[in-house]
Amino acid sequence: MFARSRVSAEGLVTIPTDVIKKLGIGPGSEIEWHEEDGKIVVRRAGKFTSEDIHKSLFGSSKPKLRSNDELKEGIRKYIRKKHARG
Repeated sequence: MFARSRVSAEGLVTIPTDVIKKLGIGPGSEIEWHEEDGKIVVRRAGKFTSEDIHKSLFGSSKPKLRSNDELKEGIRKYIRKKHARG
């Protein structure tokens, strides 16, 4: 995909329709610009970073490290409890 835009005197850029559709954005959406391997990358901004989510779940403490087997067993227990009958 190749698209082109112009920068206005105020520094505003119009995003081509194909890019809007591909990013799934609309009025009020936020996009992020960052440099990656010498290129500028534009992407739809998420509302929360993984760090924000981690802080809301665990506060400032770090979760106890667990093995994959322990994580899988915890998921199994949760699912069994959630779908238990009676």
